[in-house]
Amino acid sequence: MFTHSTRRRLVIGCALALTLAACGRSTDTPATGGQATTTVSDGPATGDLTIWAMGTEGENLPKLMEQFQQANPGAKVTVTPIPWDAAHNKFTTAITAQSLPDAAMVGSTWMGEFADLGALDPTPQGFDNSSFFPGALDTTKVKDVQYGVPWYVETRLVYYRKDLAKKAGITTPPTDWAGLKAMAKAMKDKAGSKCGINLQPGGTGSWQTVMPFAWSAGAEITSDDQKTFTLDTPPMQEGLQYFQSFFTDKVACTDLPPNQTEAQFVNGTAPMFISGPWMAGSVAKAGGEAMKPNIGVFQLPKNKTATSFVGGSNFVVFKNSKNKDSAWKLVKWLSEEKTQAAWYKLSTDLPAVKSAWQDPSIANDPLLPVFGKQMEDAKAPPSIVNWEQVAAAFDTEIEKMVKANQSPADTAKAIQTKASQIGTGGS
Repeated sequence: MFTHSTRRRLVIGCALALTLAACGRSTDTPATGGQATTTVSDGPATGDLTIWAMGTEGENLPKLMEQFQQANPGAKVTVTPIPWDAAHNKFTTAITAQSLPDAAMVGSTWMGEFADLGALDPTPQGFDNSSFFPGALDTTKVKDVQYGVPWYVETRLVYYRKDLAKKAGITTPPTDWAGLKAMAKAMKDKAGSKCGINLQPGGTGSWQTVMPFAWSAGAEITSDDQKTFTLDTPPMQEGLQYFQSFFTDKVACTDLPPNQTEAQFVNGTAPMFISGPWMAGSVAKAGGEAMKPNIGVFQLPKNKTATSFVGGSNFVVFKNSKNKDSAWKLVKWLSEEKTQAAWYKLSTDLPAVKSAWQDPSIANDPLLPVFGKQMEDAKAPPSIVNWEQVAAAFDTEIEKMVKANQSPADTAKAIQTKASQIGTGGS
């Protein structure tokens, strides 16, 4: 699953895209935004299709493609699994060499770069965009043009130990910023935990926890036209101040060993943390059957809004595909409610199509429906070419704020300065 900014990316400019028709959007990209004016033909898919997918998705996708080929007997789909650490380089090399597959799974933070290089085909007419979670749909749009569709999603909730919350005198999860701080303090003071909540003290990927608080305060990453950054504003400073306060108030710790969140949750060292749906299974495995009833989740607390981070992956068709019509038929099939539910059962990737959450495998789960509710208010960074470089700078300044007590105002100013120097990228 691609949700983090930790994947190494190469900065590729127009020089590496000279073999493409143009650097940036091609001439058949909609000039006024939205979907392309083309449509997908009627009838089943036919011919050979090549697909790239990363990680466990690449391993599981061939099983799903068997179902597609049964419904489209004239089509043959070949899936190439790609390791995550090799994926970005493989894509960018293939873009330069014009040796891309017909379609692929693409991480949401790569959309701006690949669209800018002219590699992606605009989404044709005929897709019901209202069926997708809004935040996930936004990740497919680059400069108001839609490329591909959301395939699967994830968002972040607050995990907590129900038994220790009860010991701390908390029977109802909080809904606002003051309530979350009070709960974390009670977990430490009354439930005996070393850290009331486990928050990443800066470093790689910490922006994903910080930005929801900034969004909730009303901050934005860029201007509406995505040409300039807006990372030094009063709402951004408010979000940073709130995040820092967990550390200055000593309810979050800066010295927890990394990558041990599950163990720290199970042994009570840090009985709260913010993360995605994959952690439910990880915590249950670490704590055994006795831990399962004590795992609780609730939506991020509200300031002006109660916004969380949305991640996941999109499915795209490449402009140079020689079987583009059938490739879009495959993408459309992947977007059907029944297919989305079937994919969840194969992969545990949560559906990007809202109606698929009514499937009993999800609806009857004790935790997953809360993720579905949070998805109604979840955002991703704008699809800009240089986002991962900006995110790295963001992470560095958050660490200074938490560990060196840099002020939220100075932190916001430093993030803005670095981001402006990097630029949004693109042509």
